[in-house]
Amino acid sequence: MEDEIYMAEALRLAKNGMGRTSPNPMVGAVIVKNGEIIASGWHRKAGTPHAEIHALNMAGELAKDATIYVTLEPCAHFGRTGPCADALIKAGIKRVAVAMLDPNPIVRGKGIEKLKAAGIEVTLGVLEGKARKLNEVFCKWVSTGLPFVILKTAMTLDGKIATKNGESKWITGEVAKERVHKLRDRVDAILIGIGTVLKDNPSLTTRLPDGEGKNPLRVILDSKAIIPLDSKVLTDKAANTLVAVSNNAPKERMEEILKTGAEVVVVGPDRVDIKELLKILGEREITSVLVEGGGEVNFSFAREKLFDRIYAFVAPKILGGVQSKTAVGGDGFHSLSDAALLENLEVEKIGEDLLIKADRKKD
Repeated sequence: MEDEIYMAEALRLAKNGMGRTSPNPMVGAVIVKNGEIIASGWHRKAGTPHAEIHALNMAGELAKDATIYVTLEPCAHFGRTGPCADALIKAGIKRVAVAMLDPNPIVRGKGIEKLKAAGIEVTLGVLEGKARKLNEVFCKWVSTGLPFVILKTAMTLDGKIATKNGESKWITGEVAKERVHKLRDRVDAILIGIGTVLKDNPSLTTRLPDGEGKNPLRVILDSKAIIPLDSKVLTDKAANTLVAVSNNAPKERMEEILKTGAEVVVVGPDRVDIKELLKILGEREITSVLVEGGGEVNFSFAREKLFDRIYAFVAPKILGGVQSKTAVGGDGFHSLSDAALLENLEVEKIGEDLLIKADRKKD
């Protein structure tokens, strides 16, 4: 029970790095001696000291013969920073309690081996489930090379995202909109289709009340490279923009887009191959993607089973209409057995709206 109490504090500290540590995981560390917390730390940003180093620096000589609680296996390799396992050994730490092994198959277990070889007692698996949940984005990316994908949609109670005339601002209320901006602040990229650009001309930036939000990479699916050159995502310079096109896109148009400062990637013969695009994003250390597209884009991700979670904001409104836009469009699945299944449903009241969160049920 004592181990769980201290590890819970380390997990709480790790959350301070939410949305800031990518492509690294969120990690917290607590050093305990004689039944008291004497130092703590968390990883703040990739390339800066890890949680263990912050805690060791705070503890100083008091770290000798102490116990450290760490939410992720201490690293044993040189990356952007030096190995934390070596620092723990040098500091004279007596015992290390770890929530989970590093999910990276290349380094998994090596930190534990190094600590044990130095005679340090190691306890593994303290609050492991909570630690895995906290770093689910990192776990997926580092083990598969693909980013964690969240589908976000805002709809009426009858599943409509716009009237038959295309009116969609604003279906949900202010509190729900603020939650969306908090989501943007936590991810590495926002993805939409060209239809949303043409209809709404969004900026896709993060606007939080305190003004501290970060602007993720903006990714536009635009198979034919028809994006207007005066679109906000190309002209406002508020964030980097990547336009994904197909081989059908005219070279002249691609060159014009490039002149705006945006990046262009060719992915797919006739239409953008979103699975291949996700691989490219993963290779660029984009660990999470928030999909804010319309019904067509949403169905593309559902059909290919390329999303991990869905956030459905539901407003207490009924639009009706066969021609009104729905949250998931496309051709639809031909049978119930083909449907994208969901699990772990959660419902939360968000102002006047509801938020339904669910995970895609894996095969």
